[in-house]
Amino acid sequence: MAVYTEVSDEDLIAFVAEFDIGEVVACKGIAEGIENSNFLLTTETGSYILTLYEKRVKRKDLPFFLELMEHLAAAAVPCPTPLRGRDGECLRGLSGRPAAIVSFLEGMWARRVTPRHCAMLGEAMAGLHLAGAGFRRARANDFSVGAWRPLFEASAGRADEVQPGLARELAAELRKVESDWPREHGQDSPPMGIIHADLFPDNVFFRGDRLSGLIDFYFACTDFFAYDLAICLNAWCFEDERSFNITKARHMLSAYRKVRDLSAAELDALPLFARGAALRFLLTRLYDWLNKPTDALVTPKNPLEYLEKLRFHRGVRGPGAYGLD
Repeated sequence: MAVYTEVSDEDLIAFVAEFDIGEVVACKGIAEGIENSNFLLTTETGSYILTLYEKRVKRKDLPFFLELMEHLAAAAVPCPTPLRGRDGECLRGLSGRPAAIVSFLEGMWARRVTPRHCAMLGEAMAGLHLAGAGFRRARANDFSVGAWRPLFEASAGRADEVQPGLARELAAELRKVESDWPREHGQDSPPMGIIHADLFPDNVFFRGDRLSGLIDFYFACTDFFAYDLAICLNAWCFEDERSFNITKARHMLSAYRKVRDLSAAELDALPLFARGAALRFLLTRLYDWLNKPTDALVTPKNPLEYLEKLRFHRGVRGPGAYGLD
């Protein structure tokens, strides 16, 4: 279970009393998620999500995340809305951790992803990118290309324990991606703005035949829009046997372009971004795999899944491989 900090009944009741949402009826830990402690909170007025932010989330970034969700929700993006207490603040302390309450979104994430799910995701992601244009804050991506070499160096000495030859392959890949990565705000660089940066299937809810919610904005940042798409190509468009499903990719990208078209620079950069996204998640998973605490509550994810994806993108020569004309 992804609950790292326990909350006493007395502390919970006092915390909730700072909001106009009635008395606590029930509070249950949520097993999914790996970064924070999450609880399904039920009060006299309905259901909410209570989050305690753990050590991997920087406190200085929390106003960005919470205000971004407020901004996007006001722009009709289906995402949680932080609740403000009677003092006008949404961030406060609980059990020694920063904590907040957000609205509850109905729906379930897709255990079996279909092309239709991918199309709905593409449309919603484009809406998020457009809605973020009016947001007054910016935040650098802590896991962009500049962070990948330190991750690699922290794991390189033991990488071959996971698969022989892995360290050499990753070193060569990192050199290539670093040399080709576009400069931010360069004359010919792809456009940038607010991205989610973690839209994996378990962060997207569906209800019936509609997308009902985008959640977990705690990696959101300012980066290339097409990099957000690249993350989703990796997360949504490979089958269990790790083969690429071009139909899913075509549905996702086509639906996105109906809301926000892609520039020539974005189309050209998409294979590189997909390659970089695969490398990013491979390196973070590799580090977690090799540095699992003995008392960890969550099993680290296998990094080799992303090695297969990385190898696929390495062979891509243009956006046509992703179903684009």
